[in-house]
Amino acid sequence: MYLDWTMILLLPGLLLGLWAQSRVTSAYKKYAKIFTQRGLPAEAVVRELLTRQGAGAIAIAPIPGELTDHFDPRTDTLSLSSGVYGSSSVAAVGIAAHEAGHALQKLQSYPFLTLRTAAVPVVSIGSRLAWPIFFAGIIFSWQPLMTAGIALFALAVLFALITLPVEFDASRRAKLMLADSGYFTQEELRGVSTVLNAAALTYVASFLSALMQLLRLVLLSQRRRR
Repeated sequence: MYLDWTMILLLPGLLLGLWAQSRVTSAYKKYAKIFTQRGLPAEAVVRELLTRQGAGAIAIAPIPGELTDHFDPRTDTLSLSSGVYGSSSVAAVGIAAHEAGHALQKLQSYPFLTLRTAAVPVVSIGSRLAWPIFFAGIIFSWQPLMTAGIALFALAVLFALITLPVEFDASRRAKLMLADSGYFTQEELRGVSTVLNAAALTYVASFLSALMQLLRLVLLSQRRRR
């Protein structure tokens, strides 16, 4: 990585990311030890929620790792980590319901999810090529290469921006589904909100980090142009 004074621009995103991650870890550890009165595992809760919403065909599968939970809109598969799938904790139910929120986004053609899914292949390639192309431009003092690198990295920033409404909306749907089910206490619902709100901060931190990195590339490019 290119080291100079512009590295200071990365500090806000780094600090926010560390703080957000600590909040996620703290919230998850706390509410992973508090179990819902109903006692159903997260997998069963999500299956019931999805069936009520007309999305009973969504596949639910266990996946190794911790907090590796995700919904794949390409295969309509909701994957729950080992600590979530069979757990009836408040944290597990909240995380699983969040992924169910993504499944509903797919079912209802939520535009930001559709856009993010379509952008994944392009952004994946662009983010890998952005830095090599940019630094090739610096090495050869060729502005078009630097501009191309910046443009490719800008795609990653745009992707991080699109991700924000997708994640916030999934959490909103999760909270509504759990509240409407009538099976969870207000205290349990507050715990779910705490976990999901903490997780949302990590996406904000990711966007801020990407945005500041983009600004850094622009400044480095302008300095080379002079």
